[in-house]
Amino acid sequence: QVQLVESGGGLVQAGGSLRLSCAASGRTFSSYHMRWFRQAPGKEREFVAGIRSSDGSTYYTDSVKGRFTISRDNTKNMLYLQMNSLKPEDTAVYYCNGANTWGQGTQVTVSS
Repeated sequence: QVQLVESGGGLVQAGGSLRLSCAASGRTFSSYHMRWFRQAPGKEREFVAGIRSSDGSTYYTDSVKGRFTISRDNTKNMLYLQMNSLKPEDTAVYYCNGANTWGQGTQVTVSS
């Protein structure tokens, strides 16, 4: 069974950057289609970014296109989310998802 552990969240000013990481257990990480989601207070969890296992192609929700970059390192069983030009509306708990598994989340707070 896969386990996912996020890290890298924190408090940053608007316009700043953060890099989130998601460490995955298991020997078949490279076969998983991985995604980042986020959930702001009082809102539903929403999709942020995804990366396919087949060819490493990526896709994003419109609100983060051009600012966020999802990537993976299959040799290290790691998933990343580079977040630039952060906005207060990016404040949320960020979760990685794959193989029908969720991590525990990491808090990102962007101050104005």
